[in-house]
Amino acid sequence: MDAAEIRRLVLEELQRIAPELEPEQLRGDRPLRDEVDLDSMDWLRLLSALHQRLGVNIPEADYRRLDSLDALVAYLARRV
Repeated sequence: MDAAEIRRLVLEELQRIAPELEPEQLRGDRPLRDEVDLDSMDWLRLLSALHQRLGVNIPEADYRRLDSLDALVAYLARRV
């Protein structure tokens, strides 16, 4: 699975959580939680959904590193 496919999956899951999201408006280098207005529960739901879809375990210690869409996609791409 390449980064483009992972990005598509991440955006799909984000849209499940925030249906009003317009993916083309997201900037990959900005803080994702601010861009999509995710609260802590939404964030955990997103990470759980990505775990289910990709089979990638994301330890809580890594959450701080996943601050942008680009960082999240890169992190997942290294672990898929």
